[in-house]
Amino acid sequence: MNARSLPEMISVGDARTVAATAAPASAQAPAQAAGIATEPTAAPMAPPEGSGRWIDVCALEDIPRLGSRVIPRGSGHAVAVFRTSTDAVFALDDRCPHKGGPLSQGIVFGDRVACPLHNWNIEFASGSAVAPDQGCTARHAVQIIDGRVLLDAAALG
Repeated sequence: MNARSLPEMISVGDARTVAATAAPASAQAPAQAAGIATEPTAAPMAPPEGSGRWIDVCALEDIPRLGSRVIPRGSGHAVAVFRTSTDAVFALDDRCPHKGGPLSQGIVFGDRVACPLHNWNIEFASGSAVAPDQGCTARHAVQIIDGRVLLDAAALG
């Protein structure tokens, strides 16, 4: 995939915001089009519903290991893209289902993030809070192609 240009990055607290650029739909591989980050291998999960159109949001290396990036969207809450210690990438709404805390500012461990407000643990694969807490935040299809992180365009709707 040929990247158009590296998105401009703006620092926001511990996370960073990036401006999205369009990625060609022809850059999709069948497994990647299903919404699973496949380079490196992501944890098994059923892909969320998506549009099949992808937006290039940043380079994988722009997301720190055990960190996140905030991707703004026109309406609603921003999307947080997380990178685990094994380089798996997941995307969730940047809003805890408990009190709306910014998940992008939480602590990433394993395949979860701890909300910075009340320490709720949210699983990346499902977006669900870990018991005994209950609730769910929306997750979004994300993939990696040639070291670039692509987010399903439906997430930025």
